[in-house]
Amino acid sequence: MERRRLKIAIVGPAHPYRGGLASIMESMGREFQLRGDKVEILTFTLQYPALLFPGKSQTVTTPPPADLNIRRVLSTINPLSWWRVGRELRKAKPDIVLMKYWTPFMAPCFGTVARMARRNGHTRVICQIDNVEPHEHHPSDKLFNRYYLGSVDGFIYMSEQVHGELKRYTSAPALFSPHPIFDNFGERVERSAACAALGLDPNVRYTLFFGLIRDYKGLDTLIDAWSKFRRDGHKLLIAGEFYTAKQPYVEQIERLGLTRDIVLHDFFVRDADVKNYFSAADCVVLPYKTATQSGVTQICYNFRTPVIVTRVGGLAEIVPDGRVGYVCEPSAEGVAEALERIYEGDKLSQFSRAMLDERKRFSWSAMCDKIEELYAELS
Repeated sequence: MERRRLKIAIVGPAHPYRGGLASIMESMGREFQLRGDKVEILTFTLQYPALLFPGKSQTVTTPPPADLNIRRVLSTINPLSWWRVGRELRKAKPDIVLMKYWTPFMAPCFGTVARMARRNGHTRVICQIDNVEPHEHHPSDKLFNRYYLGSVDGFIYMSEQVHGELKRYTSAPALFSPHPIFDNFGERVERSAACAALGLDPNVRYTLFFGLIRDYKGLDTLIDAWSKFRRDGHKLLIAGEFYTAKQPYVEQIERLGLTRDIVLHDFFVRDADVKNYFSAADCVVLPYKTATQSGVTQICYNFRTPVIVTRVGGLAEIVPDGRVGYVCEPSAEGVAEALERIYEGDKLSQFSRAMLDERKRFSWSAMCDKIEELYAELS
C-alpha cells in the first residue's frame, strides 16, 4: 500500500537562528521532504528578547538553505503573532504540527499556537521534546509546562529521564527515539589540517570541551579534573561561548596553575569550523552535573571522536561504557580517572572504530519513522 503524503508544519528554531536546535528542525524537514511530504517551517521573528539572551548573537549571517521553505512569523513576546500563526494553521489544516520544546519560556507562545491549530479537528500536534524541567529553574516553570504540555497530542522523547518528567504532566502518548547524529557539519578532516585551521600545535594532544558554557555543564569539574590528570604534551581545549560568568572559570584556571595547559576559544563556533575541533581532538569530555541528553555526543559519533560522559540524565543511554568511551561519576576524581583510562594503550583507536557501528542506531530516518508511527496512533 502506497504511503500517504503528509502535510507538515514545523514550528521552532530554524535559519537564521543558530545552534543545534535549528539544525534539528531543518534536518527533520529535509527527511520528510525526501519522503515526498509537503513541509513548511515556521520560525521566529524574535526568539529571545536581548535582555534574556546571554550570548552575543542569536542569528547567523549565512544565506538561508535553498532546499527548505522557512518563514519568519512568530515572536515569543507578541501574543498577536501567536494568534495569527495559530489561526493560519487552523485554516491550513496540516496533518502534523511538529514542535520542538526545550524551555518553559516557549510555553505561552507554543501552547497558544498548538491550541488554536488543533481546533480544526484534523491537525495533530506532535512535540519532539528536549527537556521538561529546565536546567536553570524559575518559579513559573511548572505553570508554563502545564500550559504547553497539555496542548500536545503526542511526544517524541530522547531519554528516559525526560519521559519520567513528562508523565508528571500528561498522559498523552509518547514514543522514544534517540537523538540523531548531527551529520550537517561535514566529514572528519586530517588532524594536521584541522590544527592548522584552528591555530593549534599539531604536536600537542588535545582533549575537547565543546558547546555553550553553562554552570550545569560542569566545566569547573573538568578543570579540577585536568589539574589531577595534567601531563606533558596534553592540553585541554575549551571551545564555546560563555552563557554564564566567565571570570570564575578564569580565576579557577589561574589558581590551579593551568594557564599553559588550557586553550580557551570562548566564542560561538561556526558550523563550518565544527569539523576542525572534533578532528583535532583525541576525545571529548561532557562533565555535566545534570543532563537529559546532549547533541554534543551526536557530533562525536559523526566524527568518530571518543567521548567521556558523566553518569547523569540520559547520557549513559547514548554512550555505552567501555565501547565508544567511558561513563564516569560527575566528580573531578571520576573525570580524571576516565581521562587516565581513555589514554591507555590503543583505547582511542578502539573506541573510534566502534563508533562506526554504534552510530547506525542514530538516524534522522529513524526519528521521522517514530513521528509517523505516533501520528498513526493519534489519527
